Amino acid sequence: MPRIASCTSAFREVADFEEFAAHLRDLLDQAVGADLVVLPELVTFELMTAVPGWRDAVDLEPVVETVQFTDRYRELMAREAARRRQYILAGSHLVRTGDGGLLNVAPLFGPDGALLHEHAKTHLFPLENSLDIGEGDDMAVVELPFGVVGVNICYEAEIPECSASLAEQGVQIVLVPSLTITEAGFWRVRHCAAARAIENQIYTVHSGVAGPACGPWPGAWARSAVLGPCDAGWPDNGVLAETAANVDAVAVADVDLQRLAENRKTGAATTFADRRRRAERYRAWPSH
Repeated sequence: MPRIASCTSAFREVADFEEFAAHLRDLLDQAVGADLVVLPELVTFELMTAVPGWRDAVDLEPVVETVQFTDRYRELMAREAARRRQYILAGSHLVRTGDGGLLNVAPLFGPDGALLHEHAKTHLFPLENSLDIGEGDDMAVVELPFGVVGVNICYEAEIPECSASLAEQGVQIVLVPSLTITEAGFWRVRHCAAARAIENQIYTVHSGVAGPACGPWPGAWARSAVLGPCDAGWPDNGVLAETAANVDAVAVADVDLQRLAENRKTGAATTFADRRRRAERYRAWPSH
């Protein structure tokens, strides 16, 4: 069974990129033995504190300036994946596109350091529009030696069609890196990640950034977790593992993919099959 680690990263002020890198290494050290490690959405936000004058900014412009660290961030994550012999979803990071725009992109690195997959967030939370971030258009899976994974970045988990598309492509584990600035926002994503696990009979891995507000940083609330269907063979609440709230921590769980296949056939709730059984009826109903 693959072992999955979901990381909560507590935002901190850093003097430079190396201090940021040391923070991530400390976090990854807590995930020793995991096959797949998931870091949070915009885990590189704390690099804005290495931008001169960041505390005096009246908006989140210093966040946009973190794009200057893109190459170093990717090199760091590739090295750490190779050094640790792990698959690492390196959270997400703002990147410049060829036309000068911005995308919120989550890269997945393999245990040889190779970039295996990138996912650009397709549905932006309304607050993100103030940063002029663009939206991606693709929703794809990647097959790893131990299973099929896909990515829903934060708000995408609140849009059922995103994970439904991954499920139609054979996904078994949906990775949900997130950044939520309020506890209410956290629970929206957590409850939706749990719902996606139930309705698609899959695992979801919710990973978040935490930390109090400082300067233009609005603060964030997080408690990372590995979630499964609420059915026999799993915890009644579907929570396989979770961290304490708002501190650097890692939740680790072994996920049984064979059990998922069996649950889709014999579970108390066979939602994966039943949603397809009545697909023709859904098309007849008013819809978006």
